[in-house]
Amino acid sequence: MQREALSWQGILLRFGGALVLVYASFNPEGWSLYHWIVQPVVQGAGLASMVTPFKVLALLVLVIGWAIFVQATKRSLGTRGALLVVALLAAVVWLLSYWGVLALESSRTVAHVVLVAITVLLTIGMSWSHVTRQLTGQIDTDEVD
Repeated sequence: MQREALSWQGILLRFGGALVLVYASFNPEGWSLYHWIVQPVVQGAGLASMVTPFKVLALLVLVIGWAIFVQATKRSLGTRGALLVVALLAAVVWLLSYWGVLALESSRTVAHVVLVAITVLLTIGMSWSHVTRQLTGQIDTDEVD
């Protein structure tokens, strides 16, 4: 069985999918599932009036997307690897802030930086098995009990 090599197009597709998933779930601009479903319920709108088939479908699609991305990230990076990626991303953000590239005074800017960092983490998690296979020649497998 021939395996596909990881390409920049593949990484960009994973990044785009993760970006849509993260920003559709929550974003500081007010156009997200959180603002559409959760916030009105928290503010006192009745849950029964907020539940529609389209909202339930959108919620289920996002939950499935999160399950796929998080499971792949967990399997390929593990907890330690994910923490290392988060530490690396935090150091990059700190460096960019130190150089004056990022101005982190606004909570909206900080929210976008965090959302992009989550997107990058999920992208790396979805791509890491391909990277390690190309670097080492070893294939990741799931343990079957």
